[in-house]
Amino acid sequence: MPIQHVRKYTESLYTSINEMMPQLSSSTPSISREKLKELLQQQCLHVFIFTDTTDANEPARGMLSLVLFDIPTGKRAWIEDVVVHENARGRGIGKQLVNAAITYAQEQGAKSIDLTSRPTRIAANKLYQKAGFVQRETNVYRFQPSN
Repeated sequence: MPIQHVRKYTESLYTSINEMMPQLSSSTPSISREKLKELLQQQCLHVFIFTDTTDANEPARGMLSLVLFDIPTGKRAWIEDVVVHENARGRGIGKQLVNAAITYAQEQGAKSIDLTSRPTRIAANKLYQKAGFVQRETNVYRFQPSN
């Protein structure tokens, strides 16, 4: 069950992401081909996908985004957009994706890896805790500029 670190656009990746995103967030619109190509060109973004085969044309059954960035206190990592297709859950795919991201971030010298998860995502929160993530006592703030 291969995990792939995706750096290039494929039509299969585009289709798979747009199929899984509504399962992650009902408020997220579909991503365009152009936007996906643009995202994949960013050096800081690392997309990991799970497919049942090594065939690049097969649809992904899970994905995760890892962002690596340098700040004055060191290299940091952030995990976002973890989703496993509803038809593939319960097979350990999320665990494999998270472990692949952790390994890659550590290999790149990240001092820490952060993520957030809504409390209602019970299975996801259990997964993160089993993977070694510890809930921090912190305030998370969000500013959303009005358009």
